[in-house]
Amino acid sequence: MAEQAEGKHGKVEWSESEVADLVDKTAALKRSMGRVIIGQENVVELLITCLLAGGHALVEGVPGLGKTLLVKSLAQATDMQFRRVQFTPDLMPSDIVGTEILEEDASTRQRSFRFQPGPVFTQVLLADEINRAPPKTQSALLEAMQERSVTFAGQTHMLPRPFFVLATQNPIEQSGTYPLPEAQLDRFLLRIDVGYPTEDEEVAMVAMTTQAGLQDAEPAMDLESLLRLQALVRDIEIGAHRCAMPRAWCGRRGRTRPRSPP
Repeated sequence: MAEQAEGKHGKVEWSESEVADLVDKTAALKRSMGRVIIGQENVVELLITCLLAGGHALVEGVPGLGKTLLVKSLAQATDMQFRRVQFTPDLMPSDIVGTEILEEDASTRQRSFRFQPGPVFTQVLLADEINRAPPKTQSALLEAMQERSVTFAGQTHMLPRPFFVLATQNPIEQSGTYPLPEAQLDRFLLRIDVGYPTEDEEVAMVAMTTQAGLQDAEPAMDLESLLRLQALVRDIEIGAHRCAMPRAWCGRRGRTRPRSPP
């Protein structure tokens, strides 16, 4: 579909009707997640923004605020595959990216190695309490986030598209954790703080779970539309006249290197 929209100069040409349709699907995605997530409108907005920008998000919040449910509802509303990994101190890199297993052919008795993909081979990955795993395991996941691929035994295996990682951290309890260094924090586009719900939102949560049980988010966006939306976001130009930073920071080619004061 993207190839059909290529212009003479290799730039995708967007029609007003297609853009309007994609915007409507984004609004439908928010409504679908709102059927499951009570409140937290700002968190949902930031999460969808990060997904459409093609980045990854780091979510901080105390246990019990529905972070897992938030990511699961996003995967359901976009019809993406979802997996959750609980990070612990004994978690190894092979538990994330996968490993090779030795297989024997029943007829020829010949043995060969076969790569067994790990849970990172999914479209939406929840890395729960990422700072509880040692740095070696953290780096294995962060490499996959940056390169969108996994290299094992000299072979490169591409990850599915889209690939979205949401990692969580507990901001209160820091005992027995391995804080992410600044260079690894740069792998995340946004850091999202999840706060406590209001009293009215807590009452609505109790009513939802005791009367009809938890609902699933209805599919509101297919994968093709999601990929088109990500391409549309990349095509939006932000010139110097729209830049919120001082004009000295905004170059003609999007550079943001500060100039020396006069």
